[in-house]
Amino acid sequence: MRIYGMPDFAVPARRATFVDGVPPHAWFLVSAVFHYLGPSFAVLLFAHVGVLGVAWLRIASAAAVFAIWRRPWRLLPNASGGTILLLVALGACLAAMNSVFYVAISRLPLSLVAAIEFVGTIAVALVGLRSTRNLAALALAVGGVFLLTDVRWVSDPAGLAFAVLNGLLFVLYIVLGHRSARVGAGSSIDRLGLAMLLAFVFVIPIGSGQVLAAFASPQLLLAGIGVGLCSSVIPYVCDQLAMARLPRATFALMLALLPATATLIGAIVLAQIPTARDLSGMALVMTGVGLHQPRRD
Repeated sequence: MRIYGMPDFAVPARRATFVDGVPPHAWFLVSAVFHYLGPSFAVLLFAHVGVLGVAWLRIASAAAVFAIWRRPWRLLPNASGGTILLLVALGACLAAMNSVFYVAISRLPLSLVAAIEFVGTIAVALVGLRSTRNLAALALAVGGVFLLTDVRWVSDPAGLAFAVLNGLLFVLYIVLGHRSARVGAGSSIDRLGLAMLLAFVFVIPIGSGQVLAAFASPQLLLAGIGVGLCSSVIPYVCDQLAMARLPRATFALMLALLPATATLIGAIVLAQIPTARDLSGMALVMTGVGLHQPRRD
């Protein structure tokens, strides 16, 4: 029996049962936590390695992990031309999205970049809306995100342009990632691994100049590898396990949880205690996610 997220060969029965038995929403929650843990670590490296150098390290370390863990190139002999094109597009999207995201958060507050990133996902959620209940759920989630992020205009048009571009790329990632999670040769994790290897090919010329500083310092190199694990391995694997069993519209709406998890991580890791406004926004987001009724695929 084929289990999403695990290869058809050499899958221990207990492991397959565990992966299949965990609710897809649980995989999403793990992804949501690491979605902002990684960037919080990355920001600390910008001054030492450079923005694009950190993006290079993130993708390179993630590609190395997938190469050792999954050996995803084994998919190529049995993959169709359409699957290969899909993974090339996903790899290019990952390389561009990660690089643009880091440039954006180096110029703008993380909360503002997250807000703009979420606006794009509304369009994905709207595609799956089939009831007044879902429309109300989306409205609550959007209201909660507005309270959490306090959307405002800034005096950095270049940073704003990068944030908007990141939002568009994030939507493309949802569409391509959801398709990769459900179709093609091999398992969804293997396809993700191959896409990450392709992303590394795309990012090589982008940040190779800045990353040299990290190779002169074992501490910086280890920190960069940690960013890759927290940002591109754990959350993306969990995304694939969630996407394989959740409708795209449901997954897109649940992304409204990301500003809430960012608030919690800020309080725990950075001692940024949430205000009453933050807590109200989190409550609205949670209510919207709970109210949302997924459609059947």
